[in-house]
Amino acid sequence: MSDSGSDASKSARTITEHELEQCKHANATARPPVVFIHGLWLLPSSWDRWATLFEENGYVSLTPGWPDDPETVVEANLHPEAFAGKSIGQVADHFEEIISGLESKPVIVGHSFGGLLTQILAGRGLAAASVAIDPAPFRGVLPLPISALKSAFPVLGNPANRSRAVPLTYDQFRYGFANAVDEDEAKHLYETYAVPAAGKPLFQAAAANLNPWTEAKVNTKNPDRGPLLIISGELDNTVPWAVANASYKQQQDNPGITEIVELEGRGHALTIDKGWHEVADTALAFLKRTTS
Repeated sequence: MSDSGSDASKSARTITEHELEQCKHANATARPPVVFIHGLWLLPSSWDRWATLFEENGYVSLTPGWPDDPETVVEANLHPEAFAGKSIGQVADHFEEIISGLESKPVIVGHSFGGLLTQILAGRGLAAASVAIDPAPFRGVLPLPISALKSAFPVLGNPANRSRAVPLTYDQFRYGFANAVDEDEAKHLYETYAVPAAGKPLFQAAAANLNPWTEAKVNTKNPDRGPLLIISGELDNTVPWAVANASYKQQQDNPGITEIVELEGRGHALTIDKGWHEVADTALAFLKRTTS
């Protein structure tokens, strides 16, 4: 029995005019493209500062959404149903369709479930290089730390959430994302970035090792995968080191460059908190070293 929702032709119809314009703009430049992929409970706007920094470092940045992503946090919280039912396969196909509109292979950078999607796309041979930040687990990644189960419980605790969009309360966001920052910053991050998220991907990832046909699967052996860096936050409750390191060990099957780095004192919000620049600089240094 396979996961439902993987349909490339369906995903093609979800590409927005804004995303098409980003592809056209990227193709019109002589700069290497970088595609940023957000994870659950965030929107493409979470990458705005990264996109600017990468542009300053010679890239042309694309920040596509998942299918049907609302444009703003306000709109997303008013219409959570927009997120419901999205599967890992559907979202991966959506990003593949976007990447197919580029004239050169992009660098792909993703966070959390975006980090899993990054590895899926790299495993399809679509990336010049990739950076997976606190990536969600895939089939073959076995550790199940208690903190990760607690972070996922707001979704996995109710089977009906598989077909729903699920928001996080502030306390849930504080534990799962913002445990490594102070209270004031945690509240600011929650108010600025947090949106509801599809429940389905979490159920797919949770069952990946029980389902040989799961969409939460990565081709780690494709020689066209390109260089890969996994970045882990030392204090991440949602994707602890044990999970990130298990992903790294799976990716070592690949003949390409595969590296992992742990950032001290950082949690799951490391792409959006006040220390985001350190994470971005780590990614840029890896890309400069492995793709230039």
